[in-house]
Amino acid sequence: MQPIRMLFAGVRALGPTLLASTTEPAAELLAMVWGPRFDREHALQLALAASQNRSVLHHALAQAADTFDRLPAQRQQRLRQLLRHRAGGTISA
Repeated sequence: MQPIRMLFAGVRALGPTLLASTTEPAAELLAMVWGPRFDREHALQLALAASQNRSVLHHALAQAADTFDRLPAQRQQRLRQLLRHRAGGTISA
């Protein structure tokens, strides 16, 4: 479970900044990890919408993306399940 915690460690601190312009933060996080690889483009679009800490945010997102992409498929799927669970099951597949 350690890599999953580490995945968003840098982004977690900056989460309020990254997700400030969204109405469904859990859905945005899930959108980044829904496919077979971390959706860097989607994450960078969120970062561009953030008004501060862009360079720090880009670095944290790049680290999260690299960590996610290195996870085995089963661990990636587990992360998706955890994100859906945290959203209270409101995010459909």
